[in-house]
Parts: sequence; C-alpha cells; structure tokens
Amino acid sequence: MNGSFIAIDWGTTNRRCYRIEDGRVTHTERDELGVLAVPLNGFQNELARLRRRHGELPVLGVGMIGSKRGWQETPYVGVPASLLDLARAAVWVEPRMTALTPGVSLLTSDGADVMRGEEVQFLGAVAAGLAPPGSRLCQPGTHCKWASMEGDRLVNFTTAMTGELYNLLRQHSLLAEVLVGAVACDSAFNAGVEEGARKTLLTSLFAARAAWLLNTRPAADGASYVSGLLIGSDVHPQLQAGSDEIYVLGEPGLGKLYVKAIQVLGGRAHLVDSGSAFIAGVNRLWGCMT
Repeated sequence: MNGSFIAIDWGTTNRRCYRIEDGRVTHTERDELGVLAVPLNGFQNELARLRRRHGELPVLGVGMIGSKRGWQETPYVGVPASLLDLARAAVWVEPRMTALTPGVSLLTSDGADVMRGEEVQFLGAVAAGLAPPGSRLCQPGTHCKWASMEGDRLVNFTTAMTGELYNLLRQHSLLAEVLVGAVACDSAFNAGVEEGARKTLLTSLFAARAAWLLNTRPAADGASYVSGLLIGSDVHPQLQAGSDEIYVLGEPGLGKLYVKAIQVLGGRAHLVDSGSAFIAGVNRLWGCMT
C-alpha cells in the first residue's frame, strides 16, 4: 500500500473529501451528500463514484459513516483515547481498501456523551503542534464540543447543542422575526455574550423578543445579540470549569465568534484551522493503520 489515500470527513448533512498523496492534500471537494442523503445500501456505490473522480485509492472514512445510519457501525472507543487507539479500533469494510474510524464515548456517574469525527481534529491538532499537549479545545458547530487533553490523549469532553438551538429558534420559534440578517462580531454580540453568562438563558431569549417589540434594541441587532446569548451561555461554564486558555478549532466565521466570546468573558483564545487539524489527524491515523 502506497502513501496515497482518500480521507472523507462524512457528516450527517455534509461531506468533505481529500485526496492525500505522501501526506499532502492534492485535491479536495465538499458537498451536501451527508449520510442521510445516501441510501442505507448505497455507500459502496457512492465510494465507487468517488474513486472514479479521484483514482482507485484506499479510503479512510471518518465521522457519521461509521454510525448506525452510516455504512457500518464502528463501536466507540472510551476515554482516554489516542490516535493509536482509534487506529486499532478502525473497521475495514472493504479489505485493505476502505476503513471506518470509531467515535469516542464518555460514560460517568453524571451521564454520557459521544462524538464521531471531532476526535480526529482534537487529536490531530495536538499531534501536529497546532495546540499544545494537555490543552483545552473547543470545536464550534451544530453541536459544540469542548475537550480536555492529557498529553496527547483525549480524556474528557462535553457537548452543547448551541448551533442546533440557534437554527431551531431561527426557523420555528417566535424569535424568527428577530433573527434576521447575518450574525456579526459586534457590540450587540458582545452584549449578548455578557448577558448569556450572567442570566438565565430561557428568560433572556424571551426578553430579546420583548426588546424587539418595544423598540429598545435595533431590529438589525437581533441575530447578533441572540447568537451572543447562546454562545455566552455555552462558553461561561467552560471557563469556570478549568483553564481559561482555549484552542478553538473552527472555520473563520463561527470560530471568530467563539474566540470573541471567550475574550469578552475574560479567557484567552487561539483560533486553529480545523481543516489542518483534520489532515494532521488522518495522516497519523493512516500511518498507524498501514
């Protein structure tokens, strides 16, 4: 097996594919063909179409393709977890041609949590020196993940449904009329972050609608303010729970909002490119597997 392979970050609604040759990305594509868009028996055919575009290369599938709704469920690896643990638990669904990585699970007396895909970015960021060993990391998104590392191992994490809640409010709630326009990293966002950190979120959300009805806050500020409320309520307990220095793995837009919120609440934030962390993670995984 040579040093070339295709890595797929296959989520629920989106998919990113990377052709990697000797550790370098030589081609990438992104589409909305998440696992929910693929028939249950259609993953093998979909990979055949992918190989026609990228070459007959082995594939490393990360994320929801290894879930119950994906091609084949790969059991979770419990914390603490390293890249080597993930590599050992990967499942070859096509002998020496297609492997699916596991997710990571956390089970304690206080509850349970899981992730599929984010673990590769967290571990890849530390392995590549994008974040130091033992750091605390955050990956914003539909389901925001907060992770703690000990050395190069993932030892603890929590999930917040911050992005999903914002989308539900925007599409299906009384606040839909308030949440118009784009979210900006501005004074309205900062005010939302501060209130989200010190008041009850559910009360503050209704108050945002009242402010819109009574014209005490400009209508154009609604989306930024409510986004700040949600992100502030997400960030605040994380800063209270441990180190206030956070490495944020994300794309520039949402990543910068989390960086700003952490700074507004007195923390120190570093923005790390999530794509670079993913490539570092899959390269090291592939090296362990082949």
